[in-house]
Amino acid sequence: MTKQSENNEQLTHLLARVGQGDHAAFEQIYKLTSSHLFGVALRLLKHRGHAEDVLQESYVNIWNHADSYAAGLATPMTWLISVVRNNSLDRLRSNKTADKSRMTMLEEGDSHHGVDAGADPAALFLRASEGLRMRDCMTQLEAAQRQSLALTYYNGLSHAELAVHLRAPLGTVKAWVRRGLEKLRKCMTGVETAQGN
Repeated sequence: MTKQSENNEQLTHLLARVGQGDHAAFEQIYKLTSSHLFGVALRLLKHRGHAEDVLQESYVNIWNHADSYAAGLATPMTWLISVVRNNSLDRLRSNKTADKSRMTMLEEGDSHHGVDAGADPAALFLRASEGLRMRDCMTQLEAAQRQSLALTYYNGLSHAELAVHLRAPLGTVKAWVRRGLEKLRKCMTGVETAQGN
């Protein structure tokens, strides 16, 4: 068995234990992977403070979603990197939106100094509600569908790239994405309808 295979086996075993709430296993995963994952975040964000924040958020996500890791779809390190990558991309998008809001305020000569245009409480509540709704709907998908959608929409992988990444036939990958989107749409629409009544 190669060193890489041993590492994969160890991380897979630890993730399974973390999925059952094992704090010691979580600590081991942190020790084994944090320096590499911090490097991933730092390369994407180019800012040490932001990378540290994203790393912390990522380990919270890993703790909360370790049970969704599907060993047959990707190596554990690939899955961990995708969590950090997704959070880093979210942070970059969020920073761009905040910068754009500040720029708009400056261009319009807004006299309300220190008030972020994106900090409207109603808008923040709506965005948080939609995020929670989406997260709940995502948890109802099968692991393969959830991972396929995340890699397609957050990492921008094409179906062909996704098939290579997940080591699955192209037709299977397309079906995971299509069925995942259908389930997600039905779930989101159903929740919205229920809330509207």
